[in-house]
Amino acid sequence: MADIIGLAASAAGGGIFGLLGTVIGRVAGLVERRQDNQQERARWAHEKDITQLQMQARAAALAAEEKLAATAGSWAGLTASMQAEAAIGGSYRWVEAVRALTRPLLTLLLWVITGLVWLGAAAEARAAIVETTTFAATAATLWWFGDRGNRREVR
Repeated sequence: MADIIGLAASAAGGGIFGLLGTVIGRVAGLVERRQDNQQERARWAHEKDITQLQMQARAAALAAEEKLAATAGSWAGLTASMQAEAAIGGSYRWVEAVRALTRPLLTLLLWVITGLVWLGAAAEARAAIVETTTFAATAATLWWFGDRGNRREVR
């Protein structure tokens, strides 16, 4: 009888330890899965941050390319204008004198118009009109005289 009780106790003890081992294994599996999920979430957040930084870098690169294209277009326009100016052949001295005075006279005229508009415009309309004429006069002054020194020989 003692043998049967010992056998039953051994079977019960083995079953309990087997069941306890299964429960511990499952709990360990759940803890491991939680850690894996946390690690995946951290990896996803990192990938999201990297993707956002890459998008910002692409946007900055595109903006720089756009600015470069605009600058290159501006320089191309200036080059074409200067080539057209250089292509004009010599003529009578009075024709060249009139042509040489065109830019200064037009610039002076734009600034006179700006002053007259400022003096004569109503206060409500003055800001927009003066802003527009000032833009035109400043653009003309800088475009015509900013980087366009006279490169012709004096006769």
